[in-house]
Amino acid sequence: MSQGSPGARDAPREPAAPPNPFVHELRLSRLQRVKFCLLGALLAPIRVLLAFIVLFLLWPFAWLQVAGLTEEQLQEPITGWRKTVCHNGVLGLSRLLFFLLGFLRIRVRGQRASRLQAPVLVAAPHSTFFDPIVLLPCDLPKVVSRAENLSVPVIGALLRFNQAILVSRHDPASRRRVVEEVRRRATSGGKWPQVLFFPEGTCSNKKALLKFKPGAFIAGVPVQPVLIQYPNSLDTTSWAWRGPGVLKVLWLTASQPCSIVDVEFLPVYHPSPEESGNPTLYANNVQRVMAQALGIPATECEFVGSLPVIVVGRLKVALEPQLWELGKVLRKAGLSPGRVDAGAEPGRSRRINREEFAKQLQLSDPQTAAGAFSYFQQDAEGLVDFRDVALALAALDGGRSLEELMRLAFELFAEEQVEEAGRLLYKDGFSTILHLLLGSPRPAAATLHAELCQAGPRQGLSLCQFQDFSLHDPLHGTLLHTYLRPSWKPHASFPSSPAALANGTVPVPKPKGD
Repeated sequence: MSQGSPGARDAPREPAAPPNPFVHELRLSRLQRVKFCLLGALLAPIRVLLAFIVLFLLWPFAWLQVAGLTEEQLQEPITGWRKTVCHNGVLGLSRLLFFLLGFLRIRVRGQRASRLQAPVLVAAPHSTFFDPIVLLPCDLPKVVSRAENLSVPVIGALLRFNQAILVSRHDPASRRRVVEEVRRRATSGGKWPQVLFFPEGTCSNKKALLKFKPGAFIAGVPVQPVLIQYPNSLDTTSWAWRGPGVLKVLWLTASQPCSIVDVEFLPVYHPSPEESGNPTLYANNVQRVMAQALGIPATECEFVGSLPVIVVGRLKVALEPQLWELGKVLRKAGLSPGRVDAGAEPGRSRRINREEFAKQLQLSDPQTAAGAFSYFQQDAEGLVDFRDVALALAALDGGRSLEELMRLAFELFAEEQVEEAGRLLYKDGFSTILHLLLGSPRPAAATLHAELCQAGPRQGLSLCQFQDFSLHDPLHGTLLHTYLRPSWKPHASFPSSPAALANGTVPVPKPKGD
């Protein structure tokens, strides 16, 4: 048998890019499809129906525990007969609920710490809406949930029963109150039950850990990591950003003859003095410990708004910027961005409504026009800045070089100086450019702008400084080329995805001419 040449055998392999944790493809063989069709027709309807009946049976127990109690009384942990009867009732019915959905076995490894040893539990990976099953071996700890869930039938009653810590994503003051409440309960000396966090904050496909949010670590108290795994032959439970929807996940899981859940309690993590004072450092270190125990990568991926983002260098970028989606919409409508007369004035904002937008882009279908218009940031009156549209169209056209595109971006958003000649790109314009082209969250882009301005006395970037960042920076320049020139065929050493750049698995080539 041929062994190949020594050079080919000894050549170092280029590390593969880390998996995208937001994508889950469920591929079924023909035999599996037949099996799921049969079981889905026979087993799933019965299981789902019985599970919903048990879900509604939970409501009386949840209501009874808090009935007649004032808001002041609910600020303290519930004790006495309410605690004994209602807690055990909800715990038993919850186990029956998951059993009926097919989770016949919950295998527990390790020892759960007491509330004095670890006031906070952190569970990961968070991959599905079935993950609340981890509450059962943890004896129903308190949870953190969105305030909007209080209005959901049955779920709202269960949250009040749980004395959950509620946060409103639209109210900054609510976040501060949550931080104070978590700290109050975590430092109560065992008076309150443990608080359970899913620090990733959203669901992934279990192939990598998302960046941990610092909320669970703000109190600086010891935490116990809890691993959740579903070691089934076919992964029907994952509910990722790109993947099967709620009903399909529920139906396929209920069609499985038996689903198994592994819950593993890792040793309590005691923070160092430095970690206690730095929640982000604390979160990152616990994330690495849990990733190592799971045998998967710890990534910088996270959800910001409605899009998953990754960290590349000093910048956060979207895994799939909305510019790409806009390009698909326009191509489907048969529109070539290069044929559109943008007519945007450099340095001056011109606000347009949806009708003007459709006329300018020659979009006759109202639904297509509304879909394309929604990709741009609207003000309180529902208008968008046409400079945003002009830059997006120029990027999608592909007829300009990256240098020409960056010069156009600077000319559109830079502002004239009153006291001196020349134009500067300030924070808002810089943030808009990166948000449009890379999907970068505006706060992250504003932070990077401030760092870039530290090298000079002014609070804005000159054209030369902006080009140094966007064209000549080894990492960010390559990132822009990767995002804005997807049809360009790079050298083998260039990354095929932004995730490879973010995790440093591919060496970045030196720019020509340096």
